[in-house]
Amino acid sequence: QVQLVESGGGLVQAGGSLRLSCTASGSIFSINVMGWYRQAPGKQRELVANIASGGATNYLDSVKGRFTISRDNAKNTVYLQMNSLKAEDTAVYYCNADITPQFRIRDYDYWGQGTQVTVSS
Repeated sequence: QVQLVESGGGLVQAGGSLRLSCTASGSIFSINVMGWYRQAPGKQRELVANIASGGATNYLDSVKGRFTISRDNAKNTVYLQMNSLKAEDTAVYYCNADITPQFRIRDYDYWGQGTQVTVSS
């Protein structure tokens, strides 16, 4: 079984920082893209940032220059450093990873359980 476990959410004042972590565990052969999505109340889930196994990154325009995604391939972990947080960043943040499990010939899309980030203005 493969699972993603997130940590690091919480309540922070506007202008503050938070760091999210997500670790993939289980019978894993390889991990391709890892990323973070978010969903605010009444809105669709949106991609915040993702990172390929080789390090190429992609960001939502509204977080560019404030958020940084990184990963530690040896630990199967992806991080999201969030600085200069704004009230509009308030959402549930979900980790996502494209993983090929052991003894499988294709990859699958996995999701974490979500972690709440609340930014007070």
